[in-house]
Amino acid sequence: MTQRALDSSGEQTPGSPRPAMIDAGAELDPVHPVGLPPSGHRATGLTTAEVAERVARGEVNDVPVRSSRSLTEIVRANVFTRFNLIIGVLWVIMLFVAPIQDSLFGFVIVANTGIGIIQEWRAKRTLDSLAVIGEAKPTVRRDGVAAEVSTHEIVLGDVIELGPGDKVVVDGTVAEADSLEVDESLLTGEADPVLKRPGDPVMSGSFVVAGGGAFTATKVGREAYAAQLAEEASRFTLVHSELRSGISTILKYVTWMMVPTAIGLIISQLVVKDNNFKDSVARTVGGIVPMIPEGLVLLTSVAFAIGVVRLGRKQCLVQELPAIEGLARVDVVCLDKTGTLTEGGMDITEVRPLNGSDEAYVHQVLRSLGSSDPRPNASLQAIIDAYPAGGDGKAAWTVTEAMPFSSARKYSGAAFTETDGTSSAWLLGAPDVLLPEGDPTLDEIEHLNEQGLRVLLLARVPSGELDAPDAAEGDVPTALVVLEQRLRPDAAETLKYFAQQNVATKVISGDNAVSVGAVAGKLGLAGAENTLDARRMPTDPDEMATAMEQNAVFGRVTPQQKRDMVAALQSRGHTVAMTGDGVNDVLALKDADIGVSMGSGSEATRAVAQIVLLNNSFATLPSVVAEGRRVIGNITRVATLFLTKTVYSVLLAILVVCSQVEYPFLPRHLTLLATLTIGVPAFFLALAPNKERAQPHFVRRVMRYAIPSGVIAAAATFTTYLIARHHYSGPGALEAETSAATLTLFLVAMWVLAIIARPYTWWRIGLVAAMGLGFLIVLVVPWLQDFFALKLVGTTLPWTAVGIAVAAAALLELSWRWVGRRFGA
Repeated sequence: MTQRALDSSGEQTPGSPRPAMIDAGAELDPVHPVGLPPSGHRATGLTTAEVAERVARGEVNDVPVRSSRSLTEIVRANVFTRFNLIIGVLWVIMLFVAPIQDSLFGFVIVANTGIGIIQEWRAKRTLDSLAVIGEAKPTVRRDGVAAEVSTHEIVLGDVIELGPGDKVVVDGTVAEADSLEVDESLLTGEADPVLKRPGDPVMSGSFVVAGGGAFTATKVGREAYAAQLAEEASRFTLVHSELRSGISTILKYVTWMMVPTAIGLIISQLVVKDNNFKDSVARTVGGIVPMIPEGLVLLTSVAFAIGVVRLGRKQCLVQELPAIEGLARVDVVCLDKTGTLTEGGMDITEVRPLNGSDEAYVHQVLRSLGSSDPRPNASLQAIIDAYPAGGDGKAAWTVTEAMPFSSARKYSGAAFTETDGTSSAWLLGAPDVLLPEGDPTLDEIEHLNEQGLRVLLLARVPSGELDAPDAAEGDVPTALVVLEQRLRPDAAETLKYFAQQNVATKVISGDNAVSVGAVAGKLGLAGAENTLDARRMPTDPDEMATAMEQNAVFGRVTPQQKRDMVAALQSRGHTVAMTGDGVNDVLALKDADIGVSMGSGSEATRAVAQIVLLNNSFATLPSVVAEGRRVIGNITRVATLFLTKTVYSVLLAILVVCSQVEYPFLPRHLTLLATLTIGVPAFFLALAPNKERAQPHFVRRVMRYAIPSGVIAAAATFTTYLIARHHYSGPGALEAETSAATLTLFLVAMWVLAIIARPYTWWRIGLVAAMGLGFLIVLVVPWLQDFFALKLVGTTLPWTAVGIAVAAAALLELSWRWVGRRFGA
């Protein structure tokens, strides 16, 4: 039987994939690890020659596990878009009928697309390199020797070892089982672990929760259907993202508006107006192109991609890009204490014998328990450090039976043959689970828990089946093992950050609630005194949600309860993030809105998490939140810029069709305006720091500002254009009218930019000023005047254009303030 140590939290720290030894005093044999059947019955695995034959036949696990899209997919996604097709056709037309300056919009699209491809390629390289670092390697037996290999190197017939926390990477049949329990919930939805015996099938995507063993690969590569599902679940995916779905919705509305408006404009300019054909085509294209918010999708992709690169430098693997956005929207973070608030290591501060037990005898029991597990967790390692094998010159006893750890039981056990030949059986675990309610020892333990100390109870039990449901009945408390946990030095600052950002923090642990609360209190967690023992947690989802909202610390939580707690919070409209590193966290991680796993966690937790902290530092989470807020806040800002342009372009086209006049702009004019008031500033604003808390309803928030801004800009521009048509006459009148209208539209668009750039910093002011200076240079430099066909004639109309723009700016300020008061910022 495999013995798995317990820490008093009832939480299992992931260990190596090797099964545990059975003889506490035995030496580890690299060819015949203890804890498995003896050599006569132990599968030695394939030989090197057999492996080579299978590789030659293609019987290898060649399913590509990628964390990102391929280069071909990146190029296709950035190039072959609906709007690129429209603009591409218009660009080709303009290259034939107009000067090159009216085709500049096409070169801008090419540059934008190139930027998008390069940035996403950088993000891909970052993701792929981090995925290799974080990839778990299964232990495979070949030539009788166990060695770690990459998942894609597994061949048909390989014998693969399993231990607690290991994910089954290919389909197979159990060859050896040592109390092997497998969780198949990710495949079947059934939460209860399944006990596996030799001959039973195991499916890729399931994972080991207890015991150990080995299985023979029967299906590899694309033949393993579950492996295909695992690949699809773990590689780069554009899962639900409010930002992306919102932009898709906006683009759908834009298409509906654009098609009839463009048709009307084409008819108006080519049929109704009897103008020069090429000039009419140019002005028609000039009316259609600005309706398309082509850079919005690009900037969103670039912002996400750069976020991945930035987080990659901090050893944070984002397995799904929208996870950056998701964590920024989180308002409740559920933390697993062990490995998150505390470091893995612990120290024994005291061993208190109970009921007159001999202290030297207790030390010998602990020494034997410690020697019985080659993969000790934090609490057992502390026991091993304090009572190493061979200490006091005494050998460890021989293990005759061992019971693996179970999160549901919250204790483990072992039976020994002592040096004098007598037999004894022991349980090591949570005192409040092993002791009956009202036991006076619990008061003593409670006092220790209040100091933030972790306490294990060593209890002697009658000989018998250790894994029987009533194994703890009739136990005799023998000693208390008091351990002190090592707090993470960065945990307090991280908890403070979440409190400042109005993100509620819930500590969910298998440990004693009072002890966890004391640890959380030392780290400054608000509400740490509000603790609840999960054994008294109501089962009704609504009552559970209320309990979750009222308390901050929860102890003695089972894996299924963690899952139920996440669901209860979600039922109240909370966006929940869950952190964890152990097998018992997998179900909750999978169901949470955002799952965060530690890099040293079990393979199963890394597989289901959207974010993996490869440096195992909880302090990295604020960086992820900050990146998400930067992306969401900045894309909301620049989306308003892009949609304002779309709204005023559509309205100008409608006004032109209804008024039966020439469209006021050539493509070069709107390319210049879009570059100075949207393109260049949006790029900087999209990548700027932004700590605003993410708000829901992206589409509504953007359109509330974009529609009134676009209406005001269109009205002001068309008013200037109509006044100019009555003011100018003769040759060159249309160019003068266009110049006056361009001046008004630029000034109004600049005011929209100035509003969006708030709150001002030195670089934001400099950005707006530089854009204004750029337009001024075009107006005063003769060859630029000719290139862009912009020349202000006289003084009356230019100043009239400025006056109309000033009035429009005042209306913009009023409308934005009204929207802010009416709907909230």
